[in-house]
Amino acid sequence: METGSPHEAGPTGAGNAAGAAGAEDTAGSPTTGGPGPAEPPGAPGPAAATRETVPPGTSTAAEARSEDDEPVWIALPPGLLRMRRLLLVVWLGVIALAAGLLPGLFAGPGWAAFAVVPLALMAWGWVMIDRNWRSWRYAERADDLLISRGVLWREETVVPYGRMQLVEVTSGPVERHFGLASVQLHTAAAATDATIPGLDPAEAERLRDRLTELGEARSAGL
Repeated sequence: METGSPHEAGPTGAGNAAGAAGAEDTAGSPTTGGPGPAEPPGAPGPAAATRETVPPGTSTAAEARSEDDEPVWIALPPGLLRMRRLLLVVWLGVIALAAGLLPGLFAGPGWAAFAVVPLALMAWGWVMIDRNWRSWRYAERADDLLISRGVLWREETVVPYGRMQLVEVTSGPVERHFGLASVQLHTAAAATDATIPGLDPAEAERLRDRLTELGEARSAGL
């Protein structure tokens, strides 16, 4: 009985060899979906590649929005400071003159020392008027107006546009002499009424027109 040689490539042997070669190609080829080359340990995967990292100290979008929401404060013009200091000097100067002359003439020269009291008050008021003037400021926000003032006790008033009933500009004789005007805000609640003194007339009229327009728009929206 004759047996086939292992080196003979018969039909069956050729088929087995081709099948084995195809299996090896399928297992090792990267284009057939099989396992490719192994990734080194520690390499970022797909999820890690798409993850965003915010470095320390970088502002996020929420922080940027909070910074944008900060009110822009507007200070009062220096004309108000000059006007108040002039009134202080005039009134206390007259009182110091009277306190020094009258007692000195009728009671003796030693009584003229009473003039020191009004002069000391003038020096103290000169500094306090400057601090009070610096404390005044206002800011226009989207829905309301903020007014801040006060040296020892800070006070901040929030005036909603929808509650404004009347906005008027006033200017007395002394204010007109210094080229100043005041804006008075009247609301539905008397506790929220407010006044912004010592403004330039152009700024006072602009603020009056804008607040009136915003108040009418908010009232119509209610």
